[in-house]
Amino acid sequence: MRAWRGMRRAASSAFSSGNGAVPGGRPRRRAWETSLSPLERVRRLLPPEEAASVGRCAAAPQEMRTDGPQEMMEAAGPEAAGARPSPFRAGELALAEMWRKHNTTVKLMCRLAAGAVLASSGGLLPHRHIIGQLPGQLLRTSAGRQLLLRRPSLEEYVLLMPRGPTIAYPKDISAMLMMMDIHPGDTVLESGSGSGAMSLFLSRAVGPKGHVISYEIRDDHHNLAKKNYNHWRAAWKIGHMEEWPDNVEFILKDISTAAADMKSVTLDAVVLDMLNPQSALPVVHPRLKQGGVCAVYLANITQVIDLLDRIRTCKIPFLCERIIEVTHRNWLVLPAKIKNCKSSQAVEMQENSEEPPQKEYEEIHTQDQVVLKEREDYAFLTKLRKIRPLLS
Repeated sequence: MRAWRGMRRAASSAFSSGNGAVPGGRPRRRAWETSLSPLERVRRLLPPEEAASVGRCAAAPQEMRTDGPQEMMEAAGPEAAGARPSPFRAGELALAEMWRKHNTTVKLMCRLAAGAVLASSGGLLPHRHIIGQLPGQLLRTSAGRQLLLRRPSLEEYVLLMPRGPTIAYPKDISAMLMMMDIHPGDTVLESGSGSGAMSLFLSRAVGPKGHVISYEIRDDHHNLAKKNYNHWRAAWKIGHMEEWPDNVEFILKDISTAAADMKSVTLDAVVLDMLNPQSALPVVHPRLKQGGVCAVYLANITQVIDLLDRIRTCKIPFLCERIIEVTHRNWLVLPAKIKNCKSSQAVEMQENSEEPPQKEYEEIHTQDQVVLKEREDYAFLTKLRKIRPLLS
């Protein structure tokens, strides 16, 4: 035992000496020196000339990372530069969001002009105070109320833009786009331009290489749809420094008389938003590709029954795959009152039990701006697929 203790003392004294050597005379290596990176382990297994090339490849990313953010953006080109947030400019659309009592919000949309004023129940805000600011900032009105300024999304624009007939709401449009499975480059036919809501979403879905053909029988609806579409394209170009695709062809004509105009057209999908969609089925069926989808937007279940009866009696080779009703339920999470020095979360479902769902979004138009208060609306979406019937 005494001999063992002596050996331990000798070893410890050798390690604690200042020359950094172990009893065998080898230099001492600390713990962080013995651990090697995976790249270093590979290099030690390779011949010297190959190990040098591995070292040069490892040093290349470090050299690239020496550039600052500005240099990297310039090297990436104009596309990356366009992705950076740009300040508001005159002529584009701005959305102001104001908070009210009972955790409700009011949205106001306006087209910015140097001499105009944004008027709200919370006070006035000159447009010149908005122009030059970055989106997402809070600004105060003349009455001291805070407004959140940002660019409107496409969903918010179609809810706030001028409208004639009732629009297809974004929640239903999203479901119909999934029904039709639209891809960039597709050719889609729309019957019932209305106020242009569906046309705008279809334009974005098919992309610059796609094509949307939109038929409308009423002259006032046709002009309004074109106006809303062009206004969105103009504002998009100012705020995003790039053009929205000009891929929608608005046609003022009854779809039931347009069979001759579509002889050379092959449609990838069809969307019908009209009072009597069954009158358009014999026209669009020959032009729709085999297995393609025709999505129909109907306001009540009686129209759905009439549509299916017409398909069955006329033996139009369409298969009704599904009929859905899209509903959204909003939830509100707020901190509850403090009890016993503890705070908890209060979860509430935002719904109005006193009023039934309304058919419209409640809106107030004031010159060049619109105030929106959202209310739920329901519609029936019918998915029809073109099939080839069995030969008897």
